[in-house]
Amino acid sequence: MALRKIREIGDPVLNKVCREVTEVNNHTRELIEDMLDTMYEANGVGLAAPQIGVLKRIVVIDVSPEGNEPHILINPRIVETSGEQTGNEGCLSVPGKAGNVTRPMDVKCIAYNENMEQIELEGHELLARAICHELDHLDGHLYVEKVEGELMEVKHDEDDE
Repeated sequence: MALRKIREIGDPVLNKVCREVTEVNNHTRELIEDMLDTMYEANGVGLAAPQIGVLKRIVVIDVSPEGNEPHILINPRIVETSGEQTGNEGCLSVPGKAGNVTRPMDVKCIAYNENMEQIELEGHELLARAICHELDHLDGHLYVEKVEGELMEVKHDEDDE
């Protein structure tokens, strides 16, 4: 499909609440494919529609080591959380930075898939963190609002890929 431009911190679209998706049509399917392509190209583990300038409640997440197990979540909502983890977090919309954020250790999420069938996704550790992080984007929030301490500079070494 196509790579989309990732919006960065300071872009007002990142602070807006997204609209619910009422139907999946060819335009929506193309958006989802573009989101996956953009996320993989940027070496991310998640991407929310507002990060590419689209105010729809859609996120894609793939925390698998091979990058071949994507979760597509339309109109997702967290229905259960438990435990707690604090760890380093970054964001494609906040390049070159990272910070410690406390999130739930386990998360249960209800959403629709690309066929508008209701699904349930349970996440543990990294997947739980990614679900919380991406769903925050849908309500206009960035992880930097939750960072404990200072944001840190991070270098991305292309040779490590």
